[in-house]
Amino acid sequence: MVCFDVTTSINAPIECVFDVSRDIGFHVRSLAHTGERAVAGRTEGLIGLGENVTWEARHLGVRQRMTAKIVAFDRPTYFRDEMQRGAFKAFGHDHHFEMIDGQTVMTDRLQFSAPLGPIGWIAERLFFRRYLKRLITNRAQAIRAEAENAASTNGVAKQKKTER
Repeated sequence: MVCFDVTTSINAPIECVFDVSRDIGFHVRSLAHTGERAVAGRTEGLIGLGENVTWEARHLGVRQRMTAKIVAFDRPTYFRDEMQRGAFKAFGHDHHFEMIDGQTVMTDRLQFSAPLGPIGWIAERLFFRRYLKRLITNRAQAIRAEAENAASTNGVAKQKKTER
């Protein structure tokens, strides 16, 4: 099994970052380059505990489907999704959120193992790890931009209300 973390500091409230991270529509927009779309289960809005979503996308040149289920949920500090069906032997994604010095620190922990025994083990180390780390890092940056934009927009709206 391969495991890695991606940690991102975000200048936005923890609740905002948490909700952006589980927003189906935002997920689709943030991975548009893969043709990602939600095709079954929860296909819009904020996914929650016990809910499934089936994603269809093109990764590494191959169209794939993966069904993930939210198996743990503690708003606004943590949720975990696990693959129920898909190309991997196992695939889990822990999403951790904490406030540190006025910023939300988001840590994505991905654990996965490829099928096909020794061939899968080689593939994990040769390209799956690098590909998935880049994908998760890029998505974390998209979450950061979206949450910081939402926080600044809401801050401006709140400021205008108090100025009146």
